[in-house]
Amino acid sequence: MEVRGYRIRGRVQGVGFRWWTRRTATDLGLGGHVRNMPDGSVEVHAAGDVDVLDALEKSLWHGPSAARVDEVERLSPDPSTPRDRFQIEGS
Repeated sequence: MEVRGYRIRGRVQGVGFRWWTRRTATDLGLGGHVRNMPDGSVEVHAAGDVDVLDALEKSLWHGPSAARVDEVERLSPDPSTPRDRFQIEGS
């Protein structure tokens, strides 16, 4: 199992990005969390098999239909990332 972090920039707040990410990650069987950041970006930390994390990363470039993704940046993984569920955290 691997843990990865991502920062997504663009029009990603106020468009259902966190809810879409939770649904997508849950459907993929990943653990982790997503939250809005004060700078207008969204941060995602996910735990799972490498191939599944690759699929999530590819999906993050699209997001929900109302979003516009300009950048998906890899972050250092958060060691406290939940592995048994995917949750939305407060901003």
